[in-house]
Amino acid sequence: MTPADRRARERAETQQKILDAARVLFASEGYAAVTMRRIADAIEYTPAALYNHFPDKDELIRSLCRLDYLALAARFATVATVPDPLDRIAATGLEYIRFAIEHPNHYRLMFLTPPPVDDSAVTFEGHGDPHRDGYAFLRSVVAEAIARGQLRPDLTDADLLAQTLWAGVHGVAALELTMQGDQWVPWRTVEARARMVTDVMLHGIAAQGAKR
Repeated sequence: MTPADRRARERAETQQKILDAARVLFASEGYAAVTMRRIADAIEYTPAALYNHFPDKDELIRSLCRLDYLALAARFATVATVPDPLDRIAATGLEYIRFAIEHPNHYRLMFLTPPPVDDSAVTFEGHGDPHRDGYAFLRSVVAEAIARGQLRPDLTDADLLAQTLWAGVHGVAALELTMQGDQWVPWRTVEARARMVTDVMLHGIAAQGAKR
């Protein structure tokens, strides 16, 4: 490894350490409450060291958004080869919930906190590309199911359907992350609830006679 390669690797490792610490703090304390100094203290760096990698807090959060949304989209690659669109929709929903459970800080920052920066100022890599944009992937599968006549004939708005399906699986994920340890409700497993909600939603929108 050349000195230049070593420096590049060390820089990438430092950036990852900063991003990981920032994600935890933003998700637990809120974007507005967390300063660059607070992030620096969490990883025992100086604020100046952070500014060598990210010019300000807004750029840091934009980097987090880009990376985390791409990470979610990458999970859907595992279900992209499922032949039947209805089965693919169900698999996408289950994969989404698993991502939330396996990466709770990612999920809280992405979907359980208000957008910390003006969305118009953020350029998301791969926006609209089903291979790199999770929403675009789900919408494309829904559109395919519509085109194949697998959904009720009155359901023709792919965006409305995709957003409704997203809301259903988001509810399962959000309850799991926010109600952990709650003893008031005799909770069933998150996997059972995930499968139930996807089955219920698909039975509600599938055309009569469509394979489920």
